[in-house]
Amino acid sequence: MNSVSNTPSSAHSERKPQLPALTGLRALLALGILLFHFTPPHLELLAPLYEYAYVYVGVFFLLSGYVLAYNYGDRAAPLVKRDFWRARFARLNPVYLLALAISFSMLQAEWRVRSHADFFTGLILTPLLLQGWLPSLATFWNTVAWTLSSELLLYATFPWLIRLPWPKSPKRLLALLVAIWAVSLVPHSLYLLLNPDHLVSTANRYTYGYWLRALKYTPPAYAATFLAGVGLGKLQNSLVLTQLQRTLVAAVSLLAIFLFFFLAAPSIPYVLLHGSLMIPLFAAFAIGLSGKNFIATIFSWRPLLLLGEASYCLFLLHFNFLNLLRQNRVAERLHLAACDPWFSYALTILLALAAYRLVEQPARKLLLRRHTLPSAR
Repeated sequence: MNSVSNTPSSAHSERKPQLPALTGLRALLALGILLFHFTPPHLELLAPLYEYAYVYVGVFFLLSGYVLAYNYGDRAAPLVKRDFWRARFARLNPVYLLALAISFSMLQAEWRVRSHADFFTGLILTPLLLQGWLPSLATFWNTVAWTLSSELLLYATFPWLIRLPWPKSPKRLLALLVAIWAVSLVPHSLYLLLNPDHLVSTANRYTYGYWLRALKYTPPAYAATFLAGVGLGKLQNSLVLTQLQRTLVAAVSLLAIFLFFFLAAPSIPYVLLHGSLMIPLFAAFAIGLSGKNFIATIFSWRPLLLLGEASYCLFLLHFNFLNLLRQNRVAERLHLAACDPWFSYALTILLALAAYRLVEQPARKLLLRRHTLPSAR
């Protein structure tokens, strides 16, 4: 989902070293979410890595704030809000409109299951990236696109967030990040304590409740995670770590992530796990990947980088596209049913790569060039 490049847009002249390993991490997170929605056969050994992949959505918001703060956080020149927002618009909207166009037939299903008022409200709000503000309509038209409502809010506030009086000392920054993380756990903890939806059984991914959906889909639920990412970017800019230290941070945090998924996650309430509980582990891992070490080299494998660049396309397109393949029995018609779901996975990845090359990149360049050319005359 992450729609932030590892480098600033062409509208900004100052550049910093890229963080290729984070691009590779985005690729794996996007694949995990794909497998979460469409469970594969014969991968039981890796099941915890995709059964709890809803955690990765929060990680995307963390990485979004992190990369933005890393790129913009220590610049001498102030951030030009108009240029920043234009760059974000150029990155978000072309692929988003493509995703809505591809899944236009999904509106027939929405019409059948929604009231007329809800249908037309969703029809208006979704192209404007505002559907996530209404829990009951957050998954309208494109199930995963509710995340863009959160991105829109976070990008709108970033120029002010980056100008906050952040601590200069790494220790104070770390303490502030721990405090932000603690605050982010409060809404989910209160939900468990108060049970506002009056659930009679333990919540899981299929449980429906208005307040549960608010925790899962609405922008305020991810504000603290994004803010933690901004603080993490500030921390990265102030840290001086040796290659060995980054290797240790990456190795220990990666091991902790695996142990958490395989050993601890099954016993943790869904509501709490769906929040920002794992953010400290992924934050440490991001720091470990933000320098040269052998783990960062693995995550910088070229095919991962290619898919990581297209991870936004993969995230936005996969859900409805895979459903369309199933509804139209494409694999069966091509006599490739024996190869499914792997055939469908491959088609989805190819679609994401094509959308990145043929839609996202050209559209972004065109939109930004239209802005820069008049001022260059």
